Amino acid sequence: MPKYMTKQRKILLEFLEKHADEELSARKIEDELCGSGVSISAVYRNLSDLEKEGKIRRISKSGTREVHYLYTDSHGCRDCLHLSCKKCGRTYHMDTDGAEKLIKILAQSDDFTIDKSDTVLYGVCGKCKNT
Repeated sequence: MPKYMTKQRKILLEFLEKHADEELSARKIEDELCGSGVSISAVYRNLSDLEKEGKIRRISKSGTREVHYLYTDSHGCRDCLHLSCKKCGRTYHMDTDGAEKLIKILAQSDDFTIDKSDTVLYGVCGKCKNT
């Protein structure tokens, strides 16, 4: 059940919607919202609630203790496979045709069904590969 829409929650949701393709730490979110009246405790509390509601995904990166969050409730994010660059940290949607082919191949060859709402593939993006 969604929580009451406080001013801080509304500001946080608007920020997350604008940064839907980014994995963000709570500290980064708080830094970006500095001056908007959103406290770090409100950030953590709302992130926890949003995770329970299925609106964000909590991501732990190997080699670090820092937790990142990816907003998955935007229209463009639902039912998409995500690609995440290990170098620059950018997360974006996999091409729909490519994702459907991958899902179909896995379903046929390995009798495996992918949960698109919770899938992130990690690698190196074209920009980072070419630099």
